[in-house]
Amino acid sequence: MTKIVVVAACALVDVDGRILLAQRPEGKSMAGLWEFPGGKVEQGERPEETLIRELAEELGITVNEACLAPLTFASHAYEDFHLLMPLFICRRWDGVPRGLENQALKWVRAARLRDYPMPAADEPLIPHLLEAV
Repeated sequence: MTKIVVVAACALVDVDGRILLAQRPEGKSMAGLWEFPGGKVEQGERPEETLIRELAEELGITVNEACLAPLTFASHAYEDFHLLMPLFICRRWDGVPRGLENQALKWVRAARLRDYPMPAADEPLIPHLLEAV
């Protein structure tokens, strides 16, 4: 039986319409690839709660749940697990995002997202972001 991993991700969009990407740091699986910030949904946790927690831990920002809007999701079979990843979009938060886990951050225009190598599950999300931004 395939293990299903649920990860919540967020497309943070700044006032200039750019989307924040985070680069997976050395030592983690898929190191060097660019992704939308977020993390694994813990037992008993809703995806929105996961994002509020992860965005605070990873980026040092505070997000209000009302500012998280569901956009789309990815369902992708990796070799040893299946990823189910809801993607939320957020245009309002408190604080300035900074890489608290030694990850590089970049603000990228939606039309340039394909210029950054991403995990296979993230790539199909790009057309949805092109329409949303």
